[in-house]
Amino acid sequence: MPLAQLISPQQLAERQKQGPLVILDCRFALEDPDYGRCSYAEGHIEGAQYADLERHLSGPVSKGMTGRHPLPAPATWVGQLQAWGIGADSEIVLYDDGPGAYAARAWWLLAWLGKRDAVFILDGGLKAWHAAGFPLSLDAPQVEPGTFAGTPDSRMLLDAEHLRKRLGQPGLTLLDARALPRFRGEVEPIDPVAGHIPGAQCVAFSENLGSDGRFLPAQQLKQRFAAKLQDRSPDELVAYCGSGVTACHNLFALCLAGYPLGKLYAGSWSEWITDPARAIATGD
Repeated sequence: MPLAQLISPQQLAERQKQGPLVILDCRFALEDPDYGRCSYAEGHIEGAQYADLERHLSGPVSKGMTGRHPLPAPATWVGQLQAWGIGADSEIVLYDDGPGAYAARAWWLLAWLGKRDAVFILDGGLKAWHAAGFPLSLDAPQVEPGTFAGTPDSRMLLDAEHLRKRLGQPGLTLLDARALPRFRGEVEPIDPVAGHIPGAQCVAFSENLGSDGRFLPAQQLKQRFAAKLQDRSPDELVAYCGSGVTACHNLFALCLAGYPLGKLYAGSWSEWITDPARAIATGD
């Protein structure tokens, strides 16, 4: 079964009729941390539980040491998955408002602890669900605790020091998921330092999507990433972004395109810049 899987609104509506299913609403807004929780309370896909980026999909921030969204402690994340009723055999659907960035973060975290099958992202998210004419619910589901047990896969990660040592090596493909103006250092609305990690290429996560807000076909995604990889091995690919969230969107899209799961620099730009000795670049 492919690691990255999409489900359409129509497929999800049909699947809801067939038995137990875990649905996680991952809506969030960086500029308004209460947005997702409030939006969930105002209406969500029936059966969904809320997964908050900062409370559930991230760990505590250590100022001056971590990025803005460090990974949760594995034991804490396992406990949260159990609280959502997840077991080893659970089928899971993840969604957000549409672009899929926060849903992809949850997908990556599940894969990190070994849950790599029967995990789907709702293609087009809640916008596509609305457009298909399906209803929302106000009811919070009643959930029995799950039995999920997993261990983190360190092969999926690269830390700042190991990345620093690899900069300039000819086999490295380093992809930055932020928009081009932030990559170039022309604007920086979130972090205190502008620019990018030297040697990185800008691969804005939003361009994994078509004008309808859904993921591009696999062949188009493959062409997109092949242009960045050139003749380098996809096994040497590392993804990052501002804080380790939208980079997961690129990793998901790479898997949709048939590539192996690349590594995540989870601390990303917001962690990289905490050490003034780390090099930065601006421009293209």
